[in-house]
Amino acid sequence: MRQSLVMGNWKMNGSRSEGLALANAIAAGLKDGDKGIAVCVPYVYLSDVQGATKNTPLALGGQNVADQESGAYTGEISAAMLKECGCTYALVGHSERRSYYGDTDESVATRFCQAQKESVIPVLCIGETLEERESDTTFSVIDRQLNAVIDMAGIDALANSVIAYEPVWAIGTGKTATDDQAQEVHQYIRQQIAAKSQVVADKIQILYGGSVKPDNAKAIFAMPDIDGGLIGGASLDAASFLTIYQSI
Repeated sequence: MRQSLVMGNWKMNGSRSEGLALANAIAAGLKDGDKGIAVCVPYVYLSDVQGATKNTPLALGGQNVADQESGAYTGEISAAMLKECGCTYALVGHSERRSYYGDTDESVATRFCQAQKESVIPVLCIGETLEERESDTTFSVIDRQLNAVIDMAGIDALANSVIAYEPVWAIGTGKTATDDQAQEVHQYIRQQIAAKSQVVADKIQILYGGSVKPDNAKAIFAMPDIDGGLIGGASLDAASFLTIYQSI
């Protein structure tokens, strides 16, 4: 049986004191034996949050990772740096990175590989835009984004990763993906992986990243191929985030 995972993505929000208070509040709401919960925080707060999460079930993640190991890449953060700051996870290919900062399928695959070189678990974000959903190309987009990583890293590499499906069209657009729509794509992703390796398909966690909130989390997480969530805005409130985690 797959371990569930609820991961918060704070994005570019909060001050140093707010981030530390939030991490402390989340950690305080967990009990011994809890697992499968993490937060991806801004780089400059990683050390602070690392201290707050020490000896707690709350894992730490970066919001991106460089596609190079080291060198003259101003502004980038390497996988080794993330690991040194206590990161278990790193997001790669988040929809905002693809849309606003030019991340390509190839560069995302390279970031994925760089994370794994340092034993940081890449969280591969994939998903279609509103235009792609309305033109009925959802599955071809998923295939393209997924296969870019498989072609570069190999199918077995997915066994040490997480996938997060983000229906970009359902985030901040006023449109909502139904539980069945989310399940349909999660099932498709798992089937595509199973066609190459049933072992990997059975193991890999596939998270849903489409505006999960306390009032819809339980129904979403009840879907058979949805193993948890990548949580945006609701992860900035400790009570809401813990309620979502407890919905698993």
